[in-house]
Amino acid sequence: MDMNQVFLDTAEKQFLYYKQLGEKAMEQLESEQLFQSWNEDANSIAVIVKHLWGNMLSRWTDVLTTDGEKPWRERDAEFVNDISTREELLAKWEEGWNCLLGAIRSFTPEQLSHIIYIRNEGHTVMEAIIRQLAHYPYHVGQIIYAAKMLKETEWNSLSIPRNGSSQYNGGKFAKPKARKHFTDDELRIEKGKGEEQQ
Repeated sequence: MDMNQVFLDTAEKQFLYYKQLGEKAMEQLESEQLFQSWNEDANSIAVIVKHLWGNMLSRWTDVLTTDGEKPWRERDAEFVNDISTREELLAKWEEGWNCLLGAIRSFTPEQLSHIIYIRNEGHTVMEAIIRQLAHYPYHVGQIIYAAKMLKETEWNSLSIPRNGSSQYNGGKFAKPKARKHFTDDELRIEKGKGEEQQ
């Protein structure tokens, strides 16, 4: 088993899982709720998406040959909302994730030890992936928390429902042991839904 390839496959699945969680949270909201914030210092979901978009494009464009903090990136502007519609927000969301996932899928196992730079600080490709695998879910968690607060009692849980652990675990332990990633079944279901809608 090539552990570098396992790492790449696992990283891709983890990124797809958090992308899916963010989408499931935003799907529950009315369009205007995507732009709500609690005070001047709080980021709306639209601003968080814009920041993720800017970071992803900067970090993963020409990742092997250029610094991850691009000269054209305007990080401070990412925290000023100029997105006006759900469609524009989702277009940025998709563009950012597609840039990230395209880079992940392009790496060979041997390239994980290559040195790349973020603000002149050297990282192996593996370290850079791990860095962003912590960063992006942090912001997806913010999106989910904000969405949950906005929906209040109408929120549909994205994890094991409250008081549902025994039933969930029972279903898992009723199946034979198997080597698989914990997202495999869920991502397969979502892929199937997408294919049905085409």
